[in-house]
Amino acid sequence: MHSRDKGRDMNKIMTAGAALLMTTSIAAAGGLDRSGQGIGIIFEEGDYAELSFGSVSPSVSSTALGGDNMAASYTQLGLGYRKQINDSVALALIFDQPFGSDVAYVGLPIAGIVDSASITALGQYQVNENVSVHAGLRYLETSGELTLGAFVNTYETGTGTGYVLGAAYERPDIALRVALTYSSAIDIELDGITLPTTLSAAFPESVNLDFQTGVATDTLVFGSIRWAEWSQASLTESNGAVGQFYAPSNDAFTYNVGVGRRFSESFSGSLSVGYEKAQGGLASAFSPTDGYVSLQVGGAYTMDNGVEISGGVRYIQIGDATGDLTKFGAGTPEFADNSAIGIGLKVAYNF
Repeated sequence: MHSRDKGRDMNKIMTAGAALLMTTSIAAAGGLDRSGQGIGIIFEEGDYAELSFGSVSPSVSSTALGGDNMAASYTQLGLGYRKQINDSVALALIFDQPFGSDVAYVGLPIAGIVDSASITALGQYQVNENVSVHAGLRYLETSGELTLGAFVNTYETGTGTGYVLGAAYERPDIALRVALTYSSAIDIELDGITLPTTLSAAFPESVNLDFQTGVATDTLVFGSIRWAEWSQASLTESNGAVGQFYAPSNDAFTYNVGVGRRFSESFSGSLSVGYEKAQGGLASAFSPTDGYVSLQVGGAYTMDNGVEISGGVRYIQIGDATGDLTKFGAGTPEFADNSAIGIGLKVAYNF
């Protein structure tokens, strides 16, 4: 078997493990981080399209606040299209929802929604069989609503742009790939609708390191490390009484590692774990969590017509945190024994 064909067959196993990670993240990961901004579609073979859907149900509460869940469930939508231009060049368009928050405290005048949508236009150049580079532009739009004490405002959608740079090393004969991708920070201004104020959103720069390798016949080990500079991110209201209400003090490092196994020509399965280190200190009222540990099971089925259906379930044990609600008169309540469940589904097709 040709090394490239062998690598393609092994990469099918990767779908089982990556399906959920590419379709859903969790409210606890890196503050407002949701999708992880993956660009894995650029490494698919030939012309390719995918549609992904995810749903996350977090349970985040504090006994000091009556034990009511303050984090709403949310869904994630992802779309991707890759076009092979020639032997060396490929292009991709990626739609995802990278950042978000949806919180409301029962009995307290604290609530907020932050929604986002992103389109990334990416190009890849294959230097040789082992080395490739990729780069592109990212367009991000954000909208939101805030209730902070007596301050209540809804905002028009704001937009911003950034860029993506990266490179990868591959050994197709053993399905080895190590890819490093940098995403720039993006700053957005949102004009108030209800009140004539401005919400400034600073979303962080980040680096994703993704890797995979075959370790035995029909067996693949895969993983990722994501760094996001949340210490330089913030949500700041121009209203002096509200000011900066979301400003993380630490960057986030998120890790995932797993193993995938092809059981037949049509079916593959995987098991993986995720980890984000707790940072300590006070947590924002809009993300009163601190680190997590997760367990994920995934599977992928390939039909005779080339359509591939994959999905998975992820359980997340959310880290305990001390919330900073002092400016709202609620002190510093403890948030403990919290968790989330995520499910994801993806349909893909090679042309």
